[in-house]
Amino acid sequence: MIKTPYHEGEQAVQKRAGEGGPGWGSPMFGGDLLPGFGPYLLRQRMLFLGAADSSGAVWSSLVTGDPGFAAPQDARTIVLSSLPVPGDPLADAFETTSDIGLLALEPHTTSRIRINGVARREGDALHIRTEQVLGNCPKYLQVRVPVADGPAAEPKPARASDGLTPEQASLVRAADTFFIASRAEGYGADSSHRGGEPGFVSVAGPRRLVWPDYFGNSFYMTLGNLHLNAGCGLLFLDWETGTTLQLSGKARVVWDEARREAVPGALRMCEFDIERVVQIDGATRLRWAYRGPSPYNPPPAVRG
Repeated sequence: MIKTPYHEGEQAVQKRAGEGGPGWGSPMFGGDLLPGFGPYLLRQRMLFLGAADSSGAVWSSLVTGDPGFAAPQDARTIVLSSLPVPGDPLADAFETTSDIGLLALEPHTTSRIRINGVARREGDALHIRTEQVLGNCPKYLQVRVPVADGPAAEPKPARASDGLTPEQASLVRAADTFFIASRAEGYGADSSHRGGEPGFVSVAGPRRLVWPDYFGNSFYMTLGNLHLNAGCGLLFLDWETGTTLQLSGKARVVWDEARREAVPGALRMCEFDIERVVQIDGATRLRWAYRGPSPYNPPPAVRG
């Protein structure tokens, strides 16, 4: 739960990066849904959640439903009538009031909003109390359009492991987008995304990923959490099949200048050590067709 308006981790990263300043980041945002955010949420069919499971491991999760499944009740309350699918690491979360990060993202309009707060499950619904609400710029959002839903079938049983298979590594290497969840005690959870040209995420082994951190909004809400708690979760989505690949582990920011300069557009690098992997085939019926890259994407690094 968010206990203080000042985020020690965000301020530390801003100072190291030479950006931002006192009060720049989480303290800028109140908890009320802004005008237009309610209708935006009501038309969504997918949301990305960030939270910790009962063991404290942080995960990024996908929740989908028909338009209206994310229903604002007032300026500070949202009720989700859909939950993560069985086998998802967050399927049984929120039995008690817990930190949550919520990301609503539209690939076809390249828009997104972020909502951080607390949530509690009541029956088959998730009740969210908002603490921070903000609109985000469209940087690194690839353009995708919704196409006809996939077959009405139950998701396949989850497959869990402690490292990537060759097929999973190929999915990661081909990705132009992933979602990242982070959480710091006393400051809450957050859900965000990262994007770039296919290949911007490198697979350094079955249990390690590396990606560049590009110029963003200087709030450093993700990196600020990671400064205080290395535990985080990643979600890779196969947009054409509805398969989800969820990873939980620990991330660290690498400020080495030589490594940064070797990757076009990178301000710093992030390394992620995988501890748990969960793959669910057909986790969602939603299907998306690729239409083009974000104009903000730096060119891919030249591989030796």
